[in-house]
Amino acid sequence: MGNRESLIAGAKQCLHDIGYTRTTARDIASAAGVSLAAIGYHFGSTRELLNQALMEALAEWGAELATKLSGTDGSFEAVWAAVIDSVRTQRPLWTTQFELAGQVDRLPEVHEFLVAGQRQGRAELAGLFGASGDGEQARLLGGLAQALLAGMAIQWLIDPDGALTPADLAAALRLAADRL
Repeated sequence: MGNRESLIAGAKQCLHDIGYTRTTARDIASAAGVSLAAIGYHFGSTRELLNQALMEALAEWGAELATKLSGTDGSFEAVWAAVIDSVRTQRPLWTTQFELAGQVDRLPEVHEFLVAGQRQGRAELAGLFGASGDGEQARLLGGLAQALLAGMAIQWLIDPDGALTPADLAAALRLAADRL
C-alpha cells in the first residue's frame, strides 16, 4: 500500500475513532504511519483528505447496506432490521454523519456532498416503500424513509434499549396511517 492509500485508510480510522471535526493532520499521519508532509503532497490539505476518506467510507457503507437489504425477504420488518443492524455495526460512521449535519453551514464542500448523497439516498430508499424512479411518489416515499431512518438511527445511537424495533415501527406507522 502506498502513502496515498495509507493516508486514506488512516483518515478512515480517525473518522471512526475521533470523528471529522476533531481529527488533526497528526492523528491521520500517525494512524497511516506516514509523514505529515505526505498529506499536503497527496491531498493538498487535511480537510481534502478527510473529505475523500468520508466519501469512500460512506460509499462502502452504502454498498454494505445494499447487500444486507438485498439479502432480506423484502418484508418491511426484515428491511428495517437490516437498517437497524447497520446503525449498530457502523455506529462511528453514523455519529460522524450526524456530527457533519451539525456543521454543514461551516463546511460548504461537505454540504454539497451531503446534499448529493441525500438525494441519491432518497431515490434508493423509496424502494423500501415500493416506489421507484424519480417521480413525486418516489420523492415523497424516499423522504419519509429518510426521516424514519434518521429518527431510528438517533434512537438506536442514544438509547438502544428504548428504541423502536422493526415491529414497533410497523405498528407505529399503522397507528399514524389510521389517524390521517
